[in-house]
Amino acid sequence: MTGRDSPRVAIVTGAAGGLGRAIARRLAADGFTVAALDIAEPEGTGGMAGVRPWRCDVSDRAAIRRAVEEINEAYGSGSIDVLVNNAGLLSGRAPLLEASPEELHRFFAVNAVGPLLMVQACVPWLRTSPHRGRVINVASRTFFTGAPGQIAYVAGKGALIGMTRVMARELGEHRITVNAVAPAQVATPGTRAHSGDEVFAETMSRQAIKEYVTPEHFAGLVSFLASPDAVMVTGQTLVCDGGGLLH
Repeated sequence: MTGRDSPRVAIVTGAAGGLGRAIARRLAADGFTVAALDIAEPEGTGGMAGVRPWRCDVSDRAAIRRAVEEINEAYGSGSIDVLVNNAGLLSGRAPLLEASPEELHRFFAVNAVGPLLMVQACVPWLRTSPHRGRVINVASRTFFTGAPGQIAYVAGKGALIGMTRVMARELGEHRITVNAVAPAQVATPGTRAHSGDEVFAETMSRQAIKEYVTPEHFAGLVSFLASPDAVMVTGQTLVCDGGGLLH
């Protein structure tokens, strides 16, 4: 089964976390058949209609290729329509002068190299999408603001934004769009535990809209970039932070 009558397939990495689950849920509601990938068993996605969990380490090229092959065999669509590179490591806080090469390598392996490996594995299938393939990379607002004590995390996300632009240039000939989405502190249990309520309150105080950014807000932006309305949006980094950054 191929063509416009086949299911629209979306792959979401990092799907076991709050943000990944919200993205998978929204894309399923939009009519996609969603493959939810995570290094941990993404059990929270298993009960969602239209979502199937897969275990995959996005820093492992062989594991990625196996997962992509299994997804295509399972869905039989002959194409992948959307890839959301959401998997990422959150940074522990350490001063600049204490940062180690090993720490940078660890973060780059997941936050920058992982998305590259996913794109390389999926492009043959994204090219065949009758709906035009989409790649959506989850970056971070910290690239624009700087974040003391998080040089490994910020550097990895900055690399991802740079790669997004190169990917958009190179894949445009295949009518594949590539964009990055950069959230502020998204209110999930994981980020709240990592950053603390004081950091969230301080971030919100600088926003034009004085509300927490929720996973559902962010998933709505991903939904737009995966929609027919965004076929001519590519190479961009869209910030979702309630107006904390204005540019």
